[in-house]
Amino acid sequence: MDTAFSAFITLLLVMDPLGNVPIFLSVLKDVDPKRRQWVIFRELLVALGVLLLFLWGGSSVLDLMGLRQESISIAGAIILFLIAIRMIFPSPYGMIGDAPGGEPFIVPLAIPAVAGPSSLAIAMLMVHTDPSRMLDWTAALVGAWAVSAVLLMASPLLLKALGNRGLIAMERLMGMILVIIAVQMFFDGVATSLHL
Repeated sequence: MDTAFSAFITLLLVMDPLGNVPIFLSVLKDVDPKRRQWVIFRELLVALGVLLLFLWGGSSVLDLMGLRQESISIAGAIILFLIAIRMIFPSPYGMIGDAPGGEPFIVPLAIPAVAGPSSLAIAMLMVHTDPSRMLDWTAALVGAWAVSAVLLMASPLLLKALGNRGLIAMERLMGMILVIIAVQMFFDGVATSLHL
């Protein structure tokens, strides 16, 4: 499988748009229905800005800190694994805890719901793996964000189509796939570190 397509799929799974639909709906339930679409769009744009910032500048910061690719891979795998476990076995408080009242701004929808620690770590890991493919990585990130954006903008329709049980089932399935990806990332990082 092409690495850019693999990066796109991994980022899409990590952004977890179907899992974020209930979060978006619950956080926005008290927002004026006429403003909901604008708020979702604004939060998605903020998330894209943060993701691109980490994609283009995060690797330089990590180089300044003296971190190696293996460290990023193993740390990203651990974060991804924990997120996946929470998707499969959800907390009663959801993925990100209680949401603040009123209209959300940046937290919790843009960060950490869409641009969470695992998607930021994966963005930096992609660049660290092959810095010469920045256009491919940018296309993979923007593509995953665009699919997430379409699904989240259509969150009221998705809830009607799939129902709560359908959304929960999709989130658990995504969690299982993420567990497999996280374990592979961990093994890749350990193998590279041990020069296997």
